[in-house]
Amino acid sequence: MPGNDCKYLIKRIFLKRLAALSALGVWPATRAGAQPALRAEYEAFASELVAKHGLDGQALRRLLAQIKPQPSIIRAMNAPSTALPWHAFRRGHVDPVRISGGVKFWNQHAATLARAARDYGVPEEIICATIGIETHYGGYTGSFKILDALATLAFDYPKRAPFFRDELEQFVLMGKETQLDLAALKGSYAGAMGIPQFMPSSFRKYAVDFDGDGKRNLWSSLPDVIGSVANYYKLHEWQPGEPVTVQARVSATPDASLIDDITPKTKISEFRKLGIQPVGPANDDALAALLPLQTESGMQYWFGFKNFYVITRYNRSTNYAMAVYEIAEGIRAAVKGVR
Repeated sequence: MPGNDCKYLIKRIFLKRLAALSALGVWPATRAGAQPALRAEYEAFASELVAKHGLDGQALRRLLAQIKPQPSIIRAMNAPSTALPWHAFRRGHVDPVRISGGVKFWNQHAATLARAARDYGVPEEIICATIGIETHYGGYTGSFKILDALATLAFDYPKRAPFFRDELEQFVLMGKETQLDLAALKGSYAGAMGIPQFMPSSFRKYAVDFDGDGKRNLWSSLPDVIGSVANYYKLHEWQPGEPVTVQARVSATPDASLIDDITPKTKISEFRKLGIQPVGPANDDALAALLPLQTESGMQYWFGFKNFYVITRYNRSTNYAMAVYEIAEGIRAAVKGVR
């Protein structure tokens, strides 16, 4: 067969197979060599990132063409578990299994945890409890494709679209830096990744190579996971040796203005003047926030110090930070034999 005829036949066979793959949804329906047609918002996003960061436009558009919006993600975002009353949230997160899992995790990684505590000033039990509440010590890291999750929230969830649009940008940049297959990565419905459930921006800012292999791996390197959680807390200004929280005793229902913010900004001495007393030891000059927790028997109040606030940087929820604290206390008691 003449050379040109042979090339023509091969091209015809290739195009037929490409069309078949497109019909099956395996390949974007485009002309051979052409860019896939993108939703207008995705195209604008791609153009912006190419201009801003000098990215490969073709590769970026191929990635964005794989997005599949997920309505279930919107439903999950509208009903977060952290919005439950404390007693209901606690029942699902602070339990003997999670504490015993933390004890096992500490015993298995004692040397690495000790090094992280020494290097970053964050106690082993806080690191363990955070990993425990996030993914049961790596047992479940999420089943949503990160690309789908971030894009769904960036372009179909107006309430928080700017935040997730930025996270999608950080995700793309993370891929350029790490050479990870972004289309294959899975995690939470909110786009959190790996064993410690870092968002892409957190990965880029706080993930560390704690095992010294030249990579930051939050999926299978537990040293990197441990070091990264500790580094996250340190860079959010964890105060070594300082308390996290202590229960408060109130003489009357506190004024609403005292419980409208989780930021510690009122001295304990000022709370005392208002008839709100710490049940345990507390420095009068320490700044704290007054935190209401709904228990089954009524409202409870706790003082949240700077370290409590630092935990909420991981997840902006009083319930979340209190659960980390209680799990950590349980783990510490079991490992150290003290409370």
